[in-house]
Amino acid sequence: MDGIKILVVDDEQGIRDIVKEYMLPEGFDVIEAVDGVDAINKFKNNDISLIVLDVMLPKMDGWKVCREIRAISKVPIILLTARGEEYDKLFGFELGIDDYMVKPFSPRELLARIKAIILRSRGSQEKEEEKPDQKVIEDVIIDFDARSVSIKGDLCSMTPKEYDLFFFLVRHPKKVFSREQLLNQVWGYDFIGDVRTVDTHIKMLRENLQDHRKWIVTVWGIGYKFDAEETT
Repeated sequence: MDGIKILVVDDEQGIRDIVKEYMLPEGFDVIEAVDGVDAINKFKNNDISLIVLDVMLPKMDGWKVCREIRAISKVPIILLTARGEEYDKLFGFELGIDDYMVKPFSPRELLARIKAIILRSRGSQEKEEEKPDQKVIEDVIIDFDARSVSIKGDLCSMTPKEYDLFFFLVRHPKKVFSREQLLNQVWGYDFIGDVRTVDTHIKMLRENLQDHRKWIVTVWGIGYKFDAEETT
């Protein structure tokens, strides 16, 4: 947690001191704000990872601070308040807070919640930053996440099972699968049908792939394979 900046917004010095007492030994950098306007300024001028925000603040209350910040950032917010009514909690979550603690609160519990939220936030950011699960081959984009295949920017119209079959072959390039193996892997072991189902779907796939139909290769006497070189 070293170097992570926590913005603590509370007009009571004692509350800020208690939070700092527990945050600093964990390696957090603690930035203090004494009112709502101060909180907005400190947030804009620092790389804040999480905000501990009191509701009852001078100049601008915590609800307004939350609205202001949510308009420009998704930074996690833990709301601190002396009021524990259900309405306040629901209102806070509607404004976009991540957690809620009622005063008097346990500093150890606050620390635990901060750690959990930061770890969860980091995981979400890393997931968002991951490259899309795609393959680009010549003028064809195969998007596994979106379950789409486009050729020269035009989407192919495939049935769900055509997508399943095509994606399975694409994920195992150059590997030959018998019709029985494809039935088991794509349709499932309990599929009631015959191997001609595979042939029918291969035919439709080739029609959808147009000039790239050659990528679906028939291996005579065995089955089929996908054979094309990924561009990126």
